[in-house]
Amino acid sequence: MGYKLVIFDWDGTVMDTVPKIVNTINLVADQYGIPRESEQKTKSIIGLSLEKALATLFPAQAYRSADLADAYKVIYRDVDTTPTELFRGVEAVLKQLAERGTKIAIATGKSRQGLNRLLSESGLHKYFQATRTADEAHSKPHPDMLHQLLDELDVMAKDAVMIGDTTIDMEMASKAGIDAIGVTFGVASRGELEPFSPVHVVDEFEQLLTYLT
Repeated sequence: MGYKLVIFDWDGTVMDTVPKIVNTINLVADQYGIPRESEQKTKSIIGLSLEKALATLFPAQAYRSADLADAYKVIYRDVDTTPTELFRGVEAVLKQLAERGTKIAIATGKSRQGLNRLLSESGLHKYFQATRTADEAHSKPHPDMLHQLLDELDVMAKDAVMIGDTTIDMEMASKAGIDAIGVTFGVASRGELEPFSPVHVVDEFEQLLTYLT
């Protein structure tokens, strides 16, 4: 199906940031003397807005989630050195979509500052007509981000698709009444994504072109 609007999650979908996110959260826990959670549980909160994610992962620390979030931002930017790269094929796919006149957007749990920095560093900013971050909308899986993007870009829900690597992304798309495509190279496995009824699940970024044009 040829969609008029393709909306991408960022972490674990466009950029391989999941290891860095997990390590940064572990360093925040260490800094505050909080026992680290398992990698699986830590991954499960990726996609939520930062304060909500930390409060969900460390419920006993919810009262200081803002402090934990501030520490996270500093550690992610200045301390943790885990490399992050775009997944193979990302720019080629975005370029082809743009050349075909498809509108492209981002819906991410990142902060506005964080997303802008990575868009600039990666050189991908030129491909996106609109972006929404956790600073500007209700946290996923609330559909607010998607509703805002549909309104801004004047696209009906039936003509849009959300692409993401988490069950949170799949749930958000369902609540917004738009199709979803899951990717297996980020947080969730095919078996975790499929119960949310995505129209497709892909194992490589370049496979998306098969379903987007």
